[in-house]
Amino acid sequence: MAPGLPTAMDRPHFIGIGGAGMSGIAKILAQRGAKVAGSDAKDSATADALRALGATVHIGHAVAHLADDASCVVVSSAIREDNPELVRAAELGIPVVHRSDALAALMDGLRPIAVAGTHGKTTTTSMLAVSLTALGREPSYAIGGDLDVPGSNALHGAGEIFVAEADESDRSFHTYAPEVAIILNVELDHHANYASMEEIHESFETFVGRIVPGGTLVISADHEGARELARRLDGSVRTVTYGEAADADVRVLSVVPQGLKSEVTVAFDGAPLTFTVSVPGRHYAHNAVAALAAGVALGIPAAELAPALAAYTGVKRRLQLKGEAAGVQVIDSYAHHPTEMTADLEAMRAAAGDARILVVFQPHLFSRTRELGKEMGQSLTLADASVVLDVYPAREDPIPGVTSELIIEAARAAGADVTAAHDKAEVPDVVAGMAKPGDLVLTMGAGDVTDLGPRILDRLSK
Repeated sequence: MAPGLPTAMDRPHFIGIGGAGMSGIAKILAQRGAKVAGSDAKDSATADALRALGATVHIGHAVAHLADDASCVVVSSAIREDNPELVRAAELGIPVVHRSDALAALMDGLRPIAVAGTHGKTTTTSMLAVSLTALGREPSYAIGGDLDVPGSNALHGAGEIFVAEADESDRSFHTYAPEVAIILNVELDHHANYASMEEIHESFETFVGRIVPGGTLVISADHEGARELARRLDGSVRTVTYGEAADADVRVLSVVPQGLKSEVTVAFDGAPLTFTVSVPGRHYAHNAVAALAAGVALGIPAAELAPALAAYTGVKRRLQLKGEAAGVQVIDSYAHHPTEMTADLEAMRAAAGDARILVVFQPHLFSRTRELGKEMGQSLTLADASVVLDVYPAREDPIPGVTSELIIEAARAAGADVTAAHDKAEVPDVVAGMAKPGDLVLTMGAGDVTDLGPRILDRLSK
């Protein structure tokens, strides 16, 4: 039986309750019986899903939205200190809890699997949640994206396993104490918080140090950053490696594309094991193998878990088919780092055959664009043509001289066909003028570029 409410979280107020991470925690607390309230900048389907669970969701941030009897205020690193509800909490003496501490409290008394890495966390966490559910294990989970419908990013399950996406961006994953930790890859990102690869490695070392005694680290044997981390750990924790490298403990022998699926064969305990991954791309196959190794580390037989992984058919914004109009398919991708962009474009290229791939890319964060704009531009050479939007600022203020032109110039220098689009409202017309029957259109980025998919489909249908 899963535990009940953490102490002092029976009446939580969430600032930014509609966010991917925040809404998941709010949902689990509501399912455990808490009187959940919160606010968000705009209304959304996620807010409606929380209301359906009994939560009170205010739109906009205002002092009046915070009840005087709130037991705590939950915030993420994106909440600014001058937020009126946060200021009011200080005046009332209401404890302020970081999102990661709230999530850590939800894991108490359970067997946590924490999924970390620069890329692939949401997919791998989702694969575990779906496959363990298919096996009747009734896991709890908190994911950074919806599985199918709004609000499906989290669940309070009756089982003993809790699967959580562990965010390294602000070092919040240092809060967790997992029985099994997955590290998919280690690369330099989140430049506002990390100045070097040395800082990144130190942060991941701290995360690994939080694994409970007798626990297991599952880590990629293919990514150099992950291999370097394993060398630095020097056997301080039980480690299982996976990947195509010859020395991997769980070795990937083959990934055979089958349309929008893949057939994956691994060497597990010296014997071949073949199973289906219901999403395209080698990187998603590797995510599935990491999930397999983690489940086995918790005692789930590989022969049971491997076929159950086929139950995962995708998560919103991870190569999600939005629809088809005029013979053109529109697919949404959350990729915003060059490694992710390249992986998703390679996956689509393998699945698309001779079809043209058109990308609508929106850079995410000025700091990331400054550091990785050239690499983003080079990734776009894998598309037949691209439309690049202005930088989506998210939580950052503009940086002088940093615009999407950095990406556009790099892409054109590498031979890519790129069109600049400074007005998002014009993009559906631009894409409709480019697309032909049989083409694939990929909306790509971590910002509001996802909103363009339905608009492009509507324009194409006309």
